Amino acid sequence: MSLSPVPKPLLSFPGPPVLAFSLRASALVFEDVKSKALLERMHLIGPSTANVLVTGETGTGKELIARHLHKLSLRADGPFVAVNCGAFSEGLVESELFGHERGSFTGATVARAGWFEAARGGTLFLDEIGDLPFSMQVKLLRVLQERQVVRLGSRSPVAIDVRVVAATNVNLEDAVAAGRFREDLYYRLQVATLHISPLRERPGDILPLAQYFLGVYGERLGLKDPALSTEAIDVLLGGHSWPGNTRELENVIHHALLVCRENVVRPEDLRLSPLGLRITTGGRAQPFKALNDALLALFEDGRPNLYAEIDAAITRTAYEFCHRNQVQAARLLGISRNIVRARLMQYGVLPNERLR
Repeated sequence: MSLSPVPKPLLSFPGPPVLAFSLRASALVFEDVKSKALLERMHLIGPSTANVLVTGETGTGKELIARHLHKLSLRADGPFVAVNCGAFSEGLVESELFGHERGSFTGATVARAGWFEAARGGTLFLDEIGDLPFSMQVKLLRVLQERQVVRLGSRSPVAIDVRVVAATNVNLEDAVAAGRFREDLYYRLQVATLHISPLRERPGDILPLAQYFLGVYGERLGLKDPALSTEAIDVLLGGHSWPGNTRELENVIHHALLVCRENVVRPEDLRLSPLGLRITTGGRAQPFKALNDALLALFEDGRPNLYAEIDAAITRTAYEFCHRNQVQAARLLGISRNIVRARLMQYGVLPNERLR
């Protein structure tokens, strides 16, 4: 069964799609009622200079939203700079954001501007803002208040003209309550807010996105007019909760086109994650029922140090699932990269650098 043309607007990253392991969404459409409301709100917020906080689960398209806000703004001719706050160690994040002077630390052989200076006149997208070390949150707050940065090793402030769009997949209000995120920084960032609902709550976007990915990967694989069977459409719109959101749907369609026959995707070609399966009683996912049963069995065994064993298993499994990428494992688990790294060292997966 062929699908109707992909609706507009459709947001995607500039340039050709890149085949790489990533948890971020590579496309957004606005067919569902919730998506249309989000698009309308973006057009209201976009032209302003206000800081924006974008929230949503991993794989929902937060960076695409940030890029569209930039295009809607009066800064569209300026640079758009995206920075993942969880990708840098605590010792490097200040230099990355604010820059450094020559000789300010070992290895600083030349002066270098930070990302705030690089985004001058444009938009700076701070992804995974919830992973920013607490000590850096104070410095970021000062920069947002004073509109200037001071490079490491310098005493001279540099004026900046940057609009900040921050994003997170964690609940910052809970992080504030737990003392992990500064309340004053939270309010400074969320002058305006945008929330992207998970794909399971936007069923009207599923088929348009599936069609877009059919076109992208069909062209790449040299397939002529790939299509979804009626039965495959029923599966996509059926009992799957899409825990990986748009990125998961993209991977499902890509895999289906690799194994389908006669350029038609059928139900047996759709490799859906078991994490997204639902059962009819109470809407709970089958994997969690199996997990509950396994935990009960472990409790009955009276195993010592059970929590540590379970935590180690979760951390190791996520790390291997993410191709041994700490940043992606942190995103998958909804915690910071520093926590993932510490646990991997604690459980012997990585060498404990403190013991060297």
